[in-house]
Amino acid sequence: MAATEATTKMSAKSWLEKYPKIFYDEPEPDDRVLQFPTLFRVISILYVMYKDRPDVFATGGGFIFYDETNGNRRVGPDFLIAFDVDAVYIQENLPNYLIWEIGKPPHFVMEVASPSTAENDLGHKRELYERLGVQEYWRFDTKGGELYGQALAGERLVDGEYQSYEISVDEDGSLRGYSELLDLVFYWDGYEFDALDPETGLTLEKRVIAESRANAEHEARLTAEAQTDAEREARLTAEAQTDAEREARLTAEARAAESEARELALQEEIAQLRQQQQ
Repeated sequence: MAATEATTKMSAKSWLEKYPKIFYDEPEPDDRVLQFPTLFRVISILYVMYKDRPDVFATGGGFIFYDETNGNRRVGPDFLIAFDVDAVYIQENLPNYLIWEIGKPPHFVMEVASPSTAENDLGHKRELYERLGVQEYWRFDTKGGELYGQALAGERLVDGEYQSYEISVDEDGSLRGYSELLDLVFYWDGYEFDALDPETGLTLEKRVIAESRANAEHEARLTAEAQTDAEREARLTAEAQTDAEREARLTAEARAAESEARELALQEEIAQLRQQQQ
């Protein structure tokens, strides 16, 4: 069922009733705890980018379920992103991703290396993501490539096969890899993973701060302009009122002068009549 066909909200209980054979009995390897600080960093960075997008399915710690006939055929990426997903599936299926319900595989997957998972990330998972049609597959090794052979690696799907992105090395040894899909530069300086804006070079956090500051300045400018317009309007209204009052005063003075002239003329006419009668 494609995402656009979703018309009703599925409760968590009905989800479990619909897929009762899906179970979670695989213990986490002990060394997975080593991934958590870096994985948390990756998730927090990408969450900033997509937190306001209701059509983006972005999650870590869940599974990709890819075989409707066997609900336990699944793979657990460290982080995945899918675009243009119906909000029903995002709300009800997090953190799990059911390809047969959503109608397509995730667009992006990232794995963070640990001794117990590195071989699988390079072998079975890579082949599976390629076969499922995941458009970009990125791997990050905090041990500088000891587990993956590369500290940072990214691949994009071209004609059904993964092709590597170029990873550049700065003079200080920092690594940079550009994700065409996300329009981000993944960055590793040997200490901390980050994502940069390809145009400004700012980290996503700094970009958000800069955008917030720019928006605040824009709002302040619009408010100031609106206030200036209001003050100008008030001044024009006051000037118009003054002009109207001046016009009313002149009209009243003209009427008073006219009335006085008529009264004088009448008095002269009465005086002439009296003279004639005498």
